[in-house]
Amino acid sequence: MQQWNTAGYLRLSREDGDKAESDSIANQRKLLEQYIETHPELHLVDFYQDDGYTGTHFDRPAFHRMEADINKGKINCVLVKDLSRFGRDYIEMGRYLERVFPERGVRFIAINDHVDSQQGRYDMLLPMKNIFNTQYARDISDKVRSAIHTKQQRGEFVGAFASYGYRKDPSDHNHLLIDPPAARVVQRIFDLFEQGCGKIKIAKQLNGEGLPSPSEYKRLSGQRYRNGQAAFQTTHWTYSTIHRILQNRMYAGDMEQGRALRSGMHGKAKQKARSEWTVVPGTHEAIIGREQWERVQALLEKRTRQLNFEANQSPFAGFLRCGDCGRAMVKTRSAGGIWYSCGSYQRYGPTACSKHRISHAVLEQIVLDDLNRFLSAVEDAEQLAGEADCRAKWRPQAEQERLKASLERICGHKKAAYEDYRDGLLSRADYLRYRSDYERQERELTAQLRLLDRAEGEPTRNPWVERLLRNGKLTELDRTTVAETIRQIRIFGDGRVEITYAFSNEGEWLAP
Repeated sequence: MQQWNTAGYLRLSREDGDKAESDSIANQRKLLEQYIETHPELHLVDFYQDDGYTGTHFDRPAFHRMEADINKGKINCVLVKDLSRFGRDYIEMGRYLERVFPERGVRFIAINDHVDSQQGRYDMLLPMKNIFNTQYARDISDKVRSAIHTKQQRGEFVGAFASYGYRKDPSDHNHLLIDPPAARVVQRIFDLFEQGCGKIKIAKQLNGEGLPSPSEYKRLSGQRYRNGQAAFQTTHWTYSTIHRILQNRMYAGDMEQGRALRSGMHGKAKQKARSEWTVVPGTHEAIIGREQWERVQALLEKRTRQLNFEANQSPFAGFLRCGDCGRAMVKTRSAGGIWYSCGSYQRYGPTACSKHRISHAVLEQIVLDDLNRFLSAVEDAEQLAGEADCRAKWRPQAEQERLKASLERICGHKKAAYEDYRDGLLSRADYLRYRSDYERQERELTAQLRLLDRAEGEPTRNPWVERLLRNGKLTELDRTTVAETIRQIRIFGDGRVEITYAFSNEGEWLAP
C-alpha cells in the first residue's frame, strides 16, 4: 500500500458566506482527522490553517506554506473538507487540479464532494461545482458591499481602524469616541496651521517633540495597523500626514467614508472623486469646531504661503489681492522696510497692471484700527468671546493611566529581552535591535504623557479673544486674528484699501 504524506488544509471566511458552525475550523479539523483514521494509507504531516482568509484568491499564508512543502517533497497529498474550502476561484481551482497537482504527483481529496484524484479522472460535474462556488462567493461579495454602503449612508463607521484622534466605541463599533491624547495633537495641528505654520514645519515640530505619528500611535496602542501609503513604513510625521489630517472632515464631526471603489472581488480599489464620497454630518463628537474647520479649509484652498516677518511669517499671506487686476499681492523688501506690491506688475510690468504698493506697517495699522472700530460696536464682548471659543475640553486622567500602563508594559518587554540575552536565548544583535525599538517607544510614550500634563493647565481660549477681553480692544495683529475675522483685503492703485470681514452682513468695509 502506497503511503501518502498528507496536508490537511483548513479555511474559513465570513466574507465568503461560510457558515460559522458547520464550516468552523474545529469542525473541519475533526472531519479530516476522522477521514485519516479510516484511511491508513494517509499519513498526516501537518494541518495548514487559513482562518479569516477569502477563497476568491489563493494569496493566503498557510496555502503558501503548504505549496512550499509540496515543492520540497514533504507533501504529496492534499485533503480538504470540500472544494469550497480549497478555493472559490474556478479558474485557479482548475489550474491546480488539472495541471499543477498532476504534474507534481499530488493526490487531491475533497471529502464531502466525493473527489479523489487517485480514483481516476475527475467527475464531469467538477468544473460546474467550482463555477457554482465562485458565483456563490461573488453573490456574497455583492451583498456585503451593498450592506456596507447602506451602513455608510446611515452614518455608521465601517472601517477597520478609526481616524487618528478617535477610537471605536466599545459598546458600538460603528460609533466613534474621542481619543484624548491623539485629539489634542490634531487640535494643535489645526491651531498651528491657522497661526501660519507650514505643513513641513508642523511635522518637524511634532517630530522634535518625539510625538508618535498616527500609524506608530496605533501600533503603540496595540492595533495591528499597517499604513499602505507610507513609504518604507516611516514612523515619523510627514508633510502628507499633516495634509491629510487638515483635510479630514471626520474631525468636524462628520462621517466621511466610501473614498474608493473596488469593481469586483478581484482588482485594485480605485479612488473616487471627493464629491462622490459618502458624507453624513454630525455623527460623532467633533475635535475641531465647525468655524475653525471652515477657516482652515479656506486657507488650504488659498494655498497660502504662511510667513511671519520675524520668523519669515506674514499674518496677511493669502488674504491680499490687487483691487484693480485681482492678482495676489506679493511681498517685497527694500531699505524702507517690507512692502506688498501687485503680483501682475511684478511679473509682467505696466502692461498688466499699474505700479502700486503699500507698506506692511501702514496696512497693519489700517486693519487694526478698522477691526477695533467694528468690535467696539459689539455690545456683549463676553458673548462674542464665547462664540469664538470652540475648543473641545477633555478629561485626560484615564488616558494618562492608559499611557502609563503602556509605558510599564514596554519596560517589562525591555527587561525580558535583557534576561533572554543574559540566558543565551537571544543573540547580541537581536537584543540590541529589540532594546533600540523599546527605547524609542518609551520616548514616544513619555512625550505623549508630557503633552497631556501640559494640556491640563492650558487655557482653552484663543489668544486674540483673551487680549480683547483684557484690554477692551486689539493691540496687535497675528495670523489667527486675521484668519478668524477677515475674508479678503484688496489694495487699489489709487490708495484705497477695501476689507471684507468674515462676520460682516454687508460683506465690505472701506478703511479710511
